[in-house]
Amino acid sequence: MRLRLDIAYDGTEFHGWARQPGLRTIQEELEAWIPRLLRLSEPVSLTCAGRTDAGVHARGQVAHLDLPDDADLERSIPELGYKLRNVLPPDVVVRRVSVAPRGFDARFSAIWRRYVYRIADATPDPLLRIHVHTVRAELDLGKVNAIAPRLIGLHDFAAFCKAREGATTIRNLQHLSARRTWGDVAEITVRADAFCHSMVRSLVGGLYDVAAGRREADWLVGLLNASQRAGEIKVMPPGGLTLEEVGYPPDRDLSGRAHEARAVRTLEAE
Repeated sequence: MRLRLDIAYDGTEFHGWARQPGLRTIQEELEAWIPRLLRLSEPVSLTCAGRTDAGVHARGQVAHLDLPDDADLERSIPELGYKLRNVLPPDVVVRRVSVAPRGFDARFSAIWRRYVYRIADATPDPLLRIHVHTVRAELDLGKVNAIAPRLIGLHDFAAFCKAREGATTIRNLQHLSARRTWGDVAEITVRADAFCHSMVRSLVGGLYDVAAGRREADWLVGLLNASQRAGEIKVMPPGGLTLEEVGYPPDRDLSGRAHEARAVRTLEAE
């Protein structure tokens, strides 16, 4: 029996999603409580849609875990979300627990992830300080929206990613936009089929330099031709970044999507 968990957290005091010895992480927090609440004799292992870094927040994280087929256990599922909300610390919340449809994989079945990076370039609002990165430069968001069509699409984002052996840096950037929101905060929204390590914060770092007038748009677009990480790209601090939402196909397509996502991508194959 596979469960789906919809999760939100303030990442400020966490060392990211993934379990790490001796460090507080979201995965470790949840995996410590779930077996106790379900009275399991064996530990559980959670798989998430996007492994957020230390200090990064989430409103729409999704994870799954597998449990033994047990009629008594299945009757406990509806209460698990309620129990978790009672025992977890206030900076992590399990919004919903449900039995996952057949073929569902929180990571590989996803067809997109949407992140928002928030920047205060005016007088910062103290109520937003934990989830907004404050800068001194005034940003021209029109420049971000003007460059967006040149970055959207299937590209090799090697210049914006921390290299991982055997991992591809080819991604399909589906959406990029910027706007002003409450408190005059600059919001940069990015959505892609998947993101490689540090890609969002590096991409926003490049957009920041363009919006602040420090770099030209052609410089940023030109980095799509790079075969390795660009040293001049600034990685923005984690506190301004939030995983807002993860999208999945209809239930009938979940298994096929998971199989497709496991394949190593190349630009030539598309």
